[in-house]
Amino acid sequence: MPNLKENDNALREVLIQAKTIAVVGHSDKRDRTSYQIAQFLRQTGYTVYAVNPLIKEIDGQASYAALQELPEPVDIINVFRRSEYLPEIVDEAISINAKTVWTQLGIWHQLSAQKAIDAGLNVVMDACIKIEYLRLRVGSLRND
Repeated sequence: MPNLKENDNALREVLIQAKTIAVVGHSDKRDRTSYQIAQFLRQTGYTVYAVNPLIKEIDGQASYAALQELPEPVDIINVFRRSEYLPEIVDEAISINAKTVWTQLGIWHQLSAQKAIDAGLNVVMDACIKIEYLRLRVGSLRND
């Protein structure tokens, strides 16, 4: 399966079906994009887990050092780390049976994308999850 970024129907389906999202690189600084998008995702009804080994807590919620520490399975791994970190993040995503690896704008790693696809994961790279959620009007389609 190719990068779903080019397939609106597949993107929409990933966003509609997802219930839990791990935000890798979630910042505790309110002016950071990762913080703002995680807040948006929470407000739209997703369960969002922060993954950042440098932070213990964000707004009273636990922050986890690694994907393997999350308390429940996640549907989407939303990545806010530089591209060179994707190989290890994809390995972690595969090990926890995540359904989708989604990297934010400007983040792309071809070998990692292929590895995730080969392992059966959906892959969306170089796309903002908030922009796509709003563009595809997912909010009116989710049944939470």
